[in-house]
Amino acid sequence: MKIAMICYPTHGGSGVVATELGKQLVKRGHEIHFVSYQLPFRLNDFYQNIYFHEVDVPSYPLFKYPPYSLALSSRLAELVKEYEIEVIHSHYAIPHSICANLAKDMIQENKPKVVTTLHGTDITLVGNDPSFFEITKYGMEKSDALTCVSKDLKNVTKDIFKINQNPEVIYNFIDPEEYNPVDVNPDLKEELDLEDEKLIIHISNFRPVKRVLDVIKIFNEIQKEVSSKLLMVGDGVDRRKAEMKAKEFGIEHKIKFLGKQDKINSLMAISDLLLLPSEKESFGLVALEAMAFNVPVIATNSGGLPEVIDDGVTGYLADVGDIDKMADRAVYILKNSKIQEEMGKGSRKRALDLFNADNVVRQYEKMYEQIINE
Repeated sequence: MKIAMICYPTHGGSGVVATELGKQLVKRGHEIHFVSYQLPFRLNDFYQNIYFHEVDVPSYPLFKYPPYSLALSSRLAELVKEYEIEVIHSHYAIPHSICANLAKDMIQENKPKVVTTLHGTDITLVGNDPSFFEITKYGMEKSDALTCVSKDLKNVTKDIFKINQNPEVIYNFIDPEEYNPVDVNPDLKEELDLEDEKLIIHISNFRPVKRVLDVIKIFNEIQKEVSSKLLMVGDGVDRRKAEMKAKEFGIEHKIKFLGKQDKINSLMAISDLLLLPSEKESFGLVALEAMAFNVPVIATNSGGLPEVIDDGVTGYLADVGDIDKMADRAVYILKNSKIQEEMGKGSRKRALDLFNADNVVRQYEKMYEQIINE
């Protein structure tokens, strides 16, 4: 099959999932065309049968804002004709599903099918805004197939938008070969000035919904009981607040703010625990990635996280804002090496059993084939 993949090229989960899906589909003999305003950050290497098409947005004095959506729709229509694209797979509802359907309407013959994958904030935040509500609903209803990354997101979508479409739940996934605990850089701990301390990690975009101040508060309690350090990976509006909170507690020397990192696998591979106290996660891809590296996760029982984390087996869940419980559970794991090891093994087993790329990508292939044959 020839598939056009539309996604945001930045560090967000939707772009990561789209890119990894494209790479997996190529392994199965398909031809993938990525379309965006810049190269997705996980496509830095060369991949046979993966093509990238940059969207050129015209600059014109009449336009107060660059018309990216129109330029993307037009470019998609061109690519469908030129490369005989059979499926346009849009990741994130706004504006991608609308652009994909508009491009489809421009084509007179051999129209492509449109698949829209919802990732979370495109529904709960952006699409739910009154300014975008109707057009978001339109993009979903017009799509030939609609998927959600968790059961929770499916329920939220149907509740908010009352759509006629019945979304299919297709979880995010990991490639066991890329997420291998054996691939540990032995020199990395020394580079990070780690001695016999436990290493805790948090990875996010540091938006308020990620509750990075809770991460600092939880770690403050942990470090009182366990010799440890914290890696804060990512950047965003709450980074400065988190740095100030660390100084307030007098623990800034135990925390490293690393900013955005393209390759986080090596950091997760040497970590002992992941903290993810988010207000809301539609899936929690970073939790799955950590689990694949034998890393237990302390997270909130919000959104799709309970579908990823098996409470008491691969980590622990707590109510949003329950700093004491999350800190207590973290200390329990870190103080008991046997428990940490068992939870680590359980984490990887769950990641491979339920979220293996082979199983998940096969679901997408089946969906593509079904809508093409229809």
